Amino acid sequence: MKLWKTAWRFLPLSLLAFVLTACGETNLTALDPKGPQSQWLFDNMLLSLYIMALVTIVVFAIFFIILAKYRRSPGDDEIPKQVHGNTALEITWTVIPIILLTILAVPTITGQFMLADTEPDPEVGENTVSIKVTGHQFWWQFDYEEEGFTAGQEVYIPVGEKVIFELHAQDVQHSFWVPALGGKVDTIPGITNHLWLEASEPGVFKGKCAELCGPAHALMDFKVIALEREEYDAWVAGMQAEVEAPTEALADGRAVFEENGCIGCHAIGGMGTAAGPALSNFANREVVAGYLENNDTNLEAWIRDPESLKQGNNMPAFPQISDSDMEALIGYLRSLDIKN
Repeated sequence: MKLWKTAWRFLPLSLLAFVLTACGETNLTALDPKGPQSQWLFDNMLLSLYIMALVTIVVFAIFFIILAKYRRSPGDDEIPKQVHGNTALEITWTVIPIILLTILAVPTITGQFMLADTEPDPEVGENTVSIKVTGHQFWWQFDYEEEGFTAGQEVYIPVGEKVIFELHAQDVQHSFWVPALGGKVDTIPGITNHLWLEASEPGVFKGKCAELCGPAHALMDFKVIALEREEYDAWVAGMQAEVEAPTEALADGRAVFEENGCIGCHAIGGMGTAAGPALSNFANREVVAGYLENNDTNLEAWIRDPESLKQGNNMPAFPQISDSDMEALIGYLRSLDIKN
């Protein structure tokens, strides 16, 4: 009786957990695949689920049939017939699991070869996009080495093309994961891993670090932005364009940016420094620090005291910047816009 009372206490919590399983963000789930890798993973999840459901139903059906048919009756003191050593039965319950495991093993093994194939797509050839990814505490750096520039926090790819990612870590172990596009692969200091992803449709696909890497691990978000090839080429051209000198109205903001040493960590145009995210297309980004809405209030709060917003990050605080200089600095950062 006490056991049932205890179980009933947990019922509301169980119902809440069940309801919350339907909550989530768009394009941040492996249950709505948007590419060939994630589709393969999803299909194999379903196959495993169907097999487990079949086994569960059969086992419980046999269990209840035996429970009803062979239950002890009044006056029945005979020992039931024993099946130990029954060759036919032992072969049956050995062969059935082998068949089920084979059904799981064949697509799993063939899929592993597919996932491991990080060679360039022969149909695209030399135009295959290759991106070097570096995980930092707590942000992501994306180097387009062949194109000659660096992007931070947001990585752009062309739709319908196999994109090769070369994975590194600068400090501790991280894990690169875009649930809607594919599985996760660790980034480990001193070791180079590889991964390929392909988006089957345009969109913004959210990514996460899937390896506990420090106090701000939960805020180590990034985005994969898939564009049609023409739009992607236009974005690349914008990132490759020479940085124009700021207008007279923005010159003061550029001066604040340089005087406070921001340029030493945050590259604008060209390859990044690995000390901080490149800011070439900062005005195009939806978020600041990987998770805050990109507005003036959040941007100022981040510059003045980043530790209060993302614990353990390496960006210094700038509480000494005056209000007028901060306004000029934010105006300059808002001008870093890539048209695509």
